[in-house]
Amino acid sequence: MAGIGLRNKNLDMNFARRKWLAAAVLFLFASTSCTIAQTPTLYPTHWWAGMKLNTLQLLIHGPKVGQFSNATCAYPGVRVLKVTKAESPNYLIVDLQIGAAAKPGTMQLLLRQNGQQLTVPFELKTRRPGRGRQFVQGVTSADLVYLIMPDRFANGNPANDRIPGYRDTVCDRSNPSAHHGGDMEGVVNQLPYLKNLGVGALWMCPVAENDMPWQNEPAGPISGYHGYWITNHYAIDKRYGGAAAYKNLSQKAHEAGIKIIQDAVYNHVGNSHFLYQDQPFAAMFNQWPSYTASNHRDELLTSRYSSAQDKKAMLEGWFMPHLPDLNLANPYMANFIIQNTVWCTEEFGVDAWRVDTYKYCDEAFLNRINRVLLNEYPTLTIFGEAWCNTVITSAYFVRNNMNIGFKHNLQGVTDFPMQAAMVGAVNQPFGWHEGVNRLMTTLSQDGLYQDPMRNCIFLDNHDMDRFGTMVGGNWQKYKMGMGLLLTQRGIPQLYYGSEIGMLNDNVNGDGKKRNDFPGGFAADAANKFTATGRTAVENDVFNWISKLANFRKQSPALTVGTTHDHLPIDGGVYVYFRKTAAQTVMCVLNTATEQKTIDLKRYADDAKGFTEAKDVHSNQVLPLSNKWQVPAQTIWILELK
Repeated sequence: MAGIGLRNKNLDMNFARRKWLAAAVLFLFASTSCTIAQTPTLYPTHWWAGMKLNTLQLLIHGPKVGQFSNATCAYPGVRVLKVTKAESPNYLIVDLQIGAAAKPGTMQLLLRQNGQQLTVPFELKTRRPGRGRQFVQGVTSADLVYLIMPDRFANGNPANDRIPGYRDTVCDRSNPSAHHGGDMEGVVNQLPYLKNLGVGALWMCPVAENDMPWQNEPAGPISGYHGYWITNHYAIDKRYGGAAAYKNLSQKAHEAGIKIIQDAVYNHVGNSHFLYQDQPFAAMFNQWPSYTASNHRDELLTSRYSSAQDKKAMLEGWFMPHLPDLNLANPYMANFIIQNTVWCTEEFGVDAWRVDTYKYCDEAFLNRINRVLLNEYPTLTIFGEAWCNTVITSAYFVRNNMNIGFKHNLQGVTDFPMQAAMVGAVNQPFGWHEGVNRLMTTLSQDGLYQDPMRNCIFLDNHDMDRFGTMVGGNWQKYKMGMGLLLTQRGIPQLYYGSEIGMLNDNVNGDGKKRNDFPGGFAADAANKFTATGRTAVENDVFNWISKLANFRKQSPALTVGTTHDHLPIDGGVYVYFRKTAAQTVMCVLNTATEQKTIDLKRYADDAKGFTEAKDVHSNQVLPLSNKWQVPAQTIWILELK
């Protein structure tokens, strides 16, 4: 019995040893596998084979992914150049070289550290076909740009008005500061309307994800309905329909002959952005001991006498406490923004970029991103928002003819001096510096630009009062302004609703000039997208603008011609010509409140060889002889024959 007991005891000890060994094996196995429970997110989310930008900086984001210090990739044509740990333990940065031999497919990045490993897939896609023909066509002075705030234009899919899980789920059209439900499906539905109007390019306010809660601003509480508080550069806001809706809009617009301009924000993000909530490096943001706002004075960048402190505040100060300012001189932040902009161009078939708050960004970064974009897409157009009060400061931010310290390489700007001059021309009494003389004086400084035809000109936009409100609902002034917009040099931009004479709403805050387009929403009493839904005045304005816009599309003189102008005379009469070898268009603007007589002998040089002038709107033919009686507050656009 004792022998049997000893044998049982030995068996128990052997079983215990086996259990211990099994546990040890399991422990060792666990120690060689990754302890991360979820697959991390990669930025960029994917890339393409055959890109010129073939040195890629992958930002890998996930819980404790920063524990890895080694990365390998066995994919043909791809090699790992460098692995960098961030300050946050939740990021790892892997630099890749994607060679010309790399083919489309999915590679596996193997991350290792102290016996642990994690496999992360990363896809190389086939590039979008038709570069320079079907997309990246560029936007030129031949195009009429139509600016839309997607939330306020048309609601094509009410199912996406509220997104569960977003920080803001309010959709309330009665509140001018809330989301209203407009989306990209609504824009698609109105492409025939835009085509009929004469639109050549569509610029929407940013469509990237804005998953932000409401914020307090000087005018009161406001949501991120406008799109300028980006929280994820690689996601399209689901309230607009997400990435699928954007791709569909891009395809349908291009099929209709309408180009796509994407609105970029390099300067700042919303404070709910994952990069700010979990900062890879603190230096990726412009940090201050306490909140410091920008002084907004672009003159500091052109002046010889500015202090370094003031310049720093201009470029690195924040717009709002909830809009962290990006340090674009930081290489990691710079690479993130540059790669995303290239990614969006390829992913969504973008033709041009409008860059918000351009003048506040690091200047060396701006030249770098422009070089990268144009190297990848030589036919791309880029114009920046530089809200400047003078032609000198406006020209400073583009390719210019000035002898000045820093030389920018941007193609064009949103031309604020020209906007002020055109509005002043129709809204101010004639004076030495006022009225049409202000317009002529502004144009006389075009020599500061290398190519002023690449500037985007406009009468209003989403950040200022509607033009109809500026002129007090005076439709004669309104048509004069629209006539200037569509016949002056540059790329004309029309703000949504301007074609029917929309005015500001009587509310506080920015919502007053970002009102809903009537007919874009199911509950609207009238559909202004149709002639039957518009009033007589609205139809008159629409028809006047549409006829000129469509004439302009076919007019070499108005789209690519040179400008010859004549000194304004007789209390506000301004005559200018747009000319090519094939066509001459004469524009006669009488801003005075009474009829004026003009003697055609004064314009004989520009009218030489022609005998008559055909009015674009009325089709009336006028002889090019003797004198004309021009009605008060009128613009004539005349094709010379």
